Amino acid sequence: MSTHATTPDGVRIAYQVRGEGPPLVLLAGQANNHHWWDGVRDDFHAARSTVTLDYRGTGESDKPDRPHSTEGFAQDVIAVLDDLGVDRADVYGTSMGGRVAQHLAARHPHRVRALVLGCTSPGGSHGVERDNDVRRSLVQQQPGAARQALLELMYTPAWLATHLGPYQVLGDPAMPAHAQRHHLVASNRHDAWDLLPGISAPTLVVHGSDDLLNPAANAPLLTSRIPGARLHVLPGARHAYFDEFRAVASPLVLDFLTAVP
Repeated sequence: MSTHATTPDGVRIAYQVRGEGPPLVLLAGQANNHHWWDGVRDDFHAARSTVTLDYRGTGESDKPDRPHSTEGFAQDVIAVLDDLGVDRADVYGTSMGGRVAQHLAARHPHRVRALVLGCTSPGGSHGVERDNDVRRSLVQQQPGAARQALLELMYTPAWLATHLGPYQVLGDPAMPAHAQRHHLVASNRHDAWDLLPGISAPTLVVHGSDDLLNPAANAPLLTSRIPGARLHVLPGARHAYFDEFRAVASPLVLDFLTAVP
């Protein structure tokens, strides 16, 4: 069940709270809603409550036809925290959610106690972009071909052979076309390079070694740029490491958060 917060520009943002304990905000990837986290959010409930949201343009949130940005998405997270009366929270962002989390931690340091950045990038001219073969695979015209390419970028062949779906990380199927475009532009225009040294929250960077959708070379860039950040690379993992490798990734994140004073 969702509750709604209203942003300063009048957009209603749907959010969901599960569990009990100190809050952990979970931020999904581009063009996805809170269901991105369905497979793993229970992993955190022994020690945390979890807060998810539907980005503007997705799920039960409003879908205004106007430009979006990762900085703007971060402002939407602040609106949710304000609506909940939460002063500080731990934040775990993956993919575009990690880009949103960078703005959140850099621009609102008093609201972020600890930060986890998963399978993400600093963006801009310093970020390492996916190669052209990957780009072409995601715009194939044959029915189902682009979806299959995305699945194979998310998960290993061995995992796909034994997990037949449903898959929650392939985008919100109910998104209108204008919202999909706004999300794509927001993610592509992200550039937090100059902001990263100002992040003061203890930070863990997590990435799959075999991630081609958001190349693994971005992980050490983030780690070197954020003061005191730690890096953990999961061997053999692709973009959806948090799902396929949850038995390692979820305890890793929880242990990090628990160790932060």
